[in-house]
Amino acid sequence: MRATGLRARALARTTARGAAAAAGLLAVATRVTPWPSALAIRAIFDRGAARANTSLARHVPSGLVEDVDEAYDISSPDGRLDVFRPERPGPLPTVVWVHGGAFVSGSKRDVANYLRVLAGRGFATVGVDYSIAPGSRYPTPVGQVAAALAYLVDHADRLGVDPTRIVLAGDSAGAQIAAQVALLVTDEQYAHGVGVAVELPPDALRGVVLFCGAYDFTLARGSTRLGSWLVDTAIWSYLGSQRHDERVTLQGSIPPNLTPAFPPVFVSAGNGDPLLPHTLRLVESLAEHGVGHEALLFADDRQPRLGHEFQFDLDTAAGREALDRSVAFIQRVTS
Repeated sequence: MRATGLRARALARTTARGAAAAAGLLAVATRVTPWPSALAIRAIFDRGAARANTSLARHVPSGLVEDVDEAYDISSPDGRLDVFRPERPGPLPTVVWVHGGAFVSGSKRDVANYLRVLAGRGFATVGVDYSIAPGSRYPTPVGQVAAALAYLVDHADRLGVDPTRIVLAGDSAGAQIAAQVALLVTDEQYAHGVGVAVELPPDALRGVVLFCGAYDFTLARGSTRLGSWLVDTAIWSYLGSQRHDERVTLQGSIPPNLTPAFPPVFVSAGNGDPLLPHTLRLVESLAEHGVGHEALLFADDRQPRLGHEFQFDLDTAAGREALDRSVAFIQRVTS
């Protein structure tokens, strides 16, 4: 019995030392590469996005036409897009949606049911896949969305989209990417600086719909340790360095680069969203530049508080309001 106890204690000490060593290695790894933290965020976000998409299934209308996994870039497995539209003659005003996921997760599957719901309101809707960080970094996703737009223009007749009535849209990280592509479309000098050309006339981009985005990389990281870890990991993964290159940080931020030529904007975020300061900063900058915009914001004391990506919950009054208001905006700018 004594020998058994000694062996058990020795095994426990060995296990503890092994766990401590593993924890130490993980701590070191998270200081030199964003991969461990990015993979943790990816696992959390992917589960949440899948649940949200599943809950939207009950709201999907019947009678839709779907073209899925269209290859807008045959050189990349991520260069795919989905098109949803009602069974009616085209061409239809088209909403091109860039999914979120903190730049390190997500796919067009996550927003497919929401885009089906939007298509039921009379639009062609497009979900765009792009390569996520840390495997792919800025400005790769921006260039991919630009390539997707070019593909839609080239295949407009077959897909039932109207290339003269495009609305760019996105949520979370996808909202930042969509807004940056809108900058590329409307500011040739800015596009030259980024090194990404968009083959879409500025007057074809009728508007932008943005939910819960991270628009300004120069803002403070987060108000909590968890929030700071998440935001720091996302930006490190996407921009490629912990010591953020000031030029890239400013270039990827939307408010400092706005011009009066930016298209009309519908923008929204919940009162409990950690990224709400980004939306408030964007709204302020839109007003400063005289850009037409409609903001759906909520009182700070509203209960229950509306968190990140609140718009995808169509079982709530706030989610339905966001859908109805954004649909009315899209109808107005594409009419």
